[in-house]
Amino acid sequence: MKNPTAEELLQGILARDPRYTVEAYAFVRAGLDYTVRRLEKPRHVSGQELLDGIREFALSEFGPMTKTVLNGWGIKRTEDVGEIVFNMVENGLLGKTEKDSRADFANGYDFDEAFRKPFRPRDAGRLS
Repeated sequence: MKNPTAEELLQGILARDPRYTVEAYAFVRAGLDYTVRRLEKPRHVSGQELLDGIREFALSEFGPMTKTVLNGWGIKRTEDVGEIVFNMVENGLLGKTEKDSRADFANGYDFDEAFRKPFRPRDAGRLS
């Protein structure tokens, strides 16, 4: 019996947990790669480091549409990122340490603050 490919593993995840799209998984993986590339030297990143990297990556990729794009893929809060990460971990697509847990992604940041606030006018409501 041959080992399943990454694509086959991902299809199995999607069949068992349809909350997130294939794009959500690809995005989280790309966000992890982005985060690791920003380090001085490659190493394991914590949940909070990954969330910070994903925020930067998402804003650079999607700008003011970030929250809309992520929501469309099923990512509505930082806990969703953790669910995606651990779905990938449990299926051998990512690794983890003994210290890593889903709780690392709880209450990481508010999506409105992270993805909408940077694009709001600073003096909204103020007349010149």
